[in-house]
Amino acid sequence: MSFRQLSNSLLRRSAYKTPALQGLTPRFFHSSPRNNMKVLAVLYDGHKAAVEEPRLLGTTENKLGIQEWLKEQGHEYIVTSDKEGPDSLFQKHIVDAEVLITTPFHPGYLTADLVEKAKNLKICITAGVGSDHIDLNACVSKGIQVLEVTGSNVVSVAEHVVMSILLLVRNFVPAHEMIERGDWQVSDIARLAFDLEGKVIGTIGAGRIGYRVLQRLVPFDCKELLYYDYAPLPDAAAKAVGARRVEDLKDFVSQCDVVTVNAPLHEGTRGLVNAELLKHFKKGAWLVNTARGAICDKDAVAAALKSGQLSGYSGDVWNVQPAPKDHVWRTMKNPIGGGNGMVPHYSGTTLDAQARYANGAKKILENYFTGKEQNPPDIIIGKTGYETKAYGQRK
Repeated sequence: MSFRQLSNSLLRRSAYKTPALQGLTPRFFHSSPRNNMKVLAVLYDGHKAAVEEPRLLGTTENKLGIQEWLKEQGHEYIVTSDKEGPDSLFQKHIVDAEVLITTPFHPGYLTADLVEKAKNLKICITAGVGSDHIDLNACVSKGIQVLEVTGSNVVSVAEHVVMSILLLVRNFVPAHEMIERGDWQVSDIARLAFDLEGKVIGTIGAGRIGYRVLQRLVPFDCKELLYYDYAPLPDAAAKAVGARRVEDLKDFVSQCDVVTVNAPLHEGTRGLVNAELLKHFKKGAWLVNTARGAICDKDAVAAALKSGQLSGYSGDVWNVQPAPKDHVWRTMKNPIGGGNGMVPHYSGTTLDAQARYANGAKKILENYFTGKEQNPPDIIIGKTGYETKAYGQRK
């Protein structure tokens, strides 16, 4: 098996076990080719940048590049960033929309009560990867399909993870801020700057993104690469990156100099990295989270950084998005005033990724409009319920 084949063999992997769902009785339905469907998209405002750069497809201005195509098909296309509260355009139009398109970067939170109100909703499409902003169990019970553009973000996020690790380990952010201030005190930066070589790096989740992170870390000659996942990698895949599986999470984090979170958010991972688990980290370890903010307890992380239990925390995902201006992760620091590598949620929405997820969303729509079968890896919830283990082992 070639190295590329090993990578491709991971595309259907998932992350964690959760109890099987009970009492859900999905309804069957079939779509037929027709026009006059109402398609609702919740995207983010790009403002001047989106006007100047049309490749910012995930914005309300550029509308995933499908507005004219949908119009030609005879469908109504509503695009908005207004998503909060009962008077929002999101909640107004979800009542009779047949198709909902959202992104993880400015998510329209489709809660169970909104699913009940959405009497005409048949399919939810995540233009990107990660559908935790949708109440998946409620969609199963109502026979609503949920699909993602699987693989559209994997390279983009894996690269961001490696960048974030280096930012923390090399103490880059305080060094740059020092230059901006006009100062030059090398010792203040070097006191918490290290090499990545010789360190133990571990990923929580070794699926599509986690495995690619391991691949990209191989050239750094780390002391060891570890992974924690409910299922082991194929032997050949693990050997290709020299990764060792650790089955106990507390044991896993206790061995790592750097921990990176690359797992979906679901019942089994919400609050996974909490105050209790952080006690088992190596003192002074670094933590990177580009998966979902709610996997890490925000207050516990801030406290661990302040005390020095963590030397740094970096990522682009927040438990609420957009993050409130007073969110503790915006300003938290370690004891010497560094260790914060937080940015807005953009790792999976580079221009390259936007082209992939916009094209993928259009393909899902085409399949739905014409009654064609969807690409199996894209299906989170199909016509008969869960068709993935990416949100826990459910079947």
